[in-house]
Amino acid sequence: MMNFPQLATILFILTCFATVILLSGTWKNARDPKITKRSLPILLAILIWLIVQALVTINGFYYYTIQTSLPPKIMAFGVAPMLVLILLLFITPGGRHFIDSLSLRQLTWLHTVRVPVEIVLYLLLLQKAVPELMTFEGRNFDIVAGLTAPVLAYFGFVGDRPRRNLLLIWNFISLALLLNIVINALLSAPGPLQKFAFNQPNIAVLLFPYSWLPTFVVPVVLFSHLAAIRQLIRPGKHEVPFP
Repeated sequence: MMNFPQLATILFILTCFATVILLSGTWKNARDPKITKRSLPILLAILIWLIVQALVTINGFYYYTIQTSLPPKIMAFGVAPMLVLILLLFITPGGRHFIDSLSLRQLTWLHTVRVPVEIVLYLLLLQKAVPELMTFEGRNFDIVAGLTAPVLAYFGFVGDRPRRNLLLIWNFISLALLLNIVINALLSAPGPLQKFAFNQPNIAVLLFPYSWLPTFVVPVVLFSHLAAIRQLIRPGKHEVPFP
């Protein structure tokens, strides 16, 4: 285990809770008041997930098995359940109704969390806990999405109406930036899948609290893009303002 910089750890934990708050804003401002009323159970489920992942990580379940486990256990028990949940939301009628009711503006604001995440990754690079390719000095340009998110949240709407083409282009570009760093992170982690960064593998995400990055923050950012894209390309059955 490593002793991480206190500043990086505090900033990352605050970023995770900021992600929870911004995510909750997407359904608290939902167009369907029934979804808004379910805010507390959804929030409790998220907090339970974070606690479970923290306990699993602290016990070394992800870190000590990374060299031999295929797929890596953090993928099987941390990332895969979140991806399955996202899939279920998109393929079930209730899930699609939930997605279509979310606040598009709040989904856009959520991406601001990518800025402090990039700062944390840079601090971890200085500690030799992540490779350079995972930072903005390497192959990670994800900070661009975070910096432009407030601009799109403000100028991407005319009143309550979204500028669909502008928001679609931004979401697709930002999604590509996310997928770029996710692939690089996976292939730079120690273990059977590693292809890059053998001198300095990506080990921070296997330890607490940074395991919350692949098991919570990244899936939330991915969901936010997919939900926004669905709302923007789906022909509306009726014109309802986007909160």
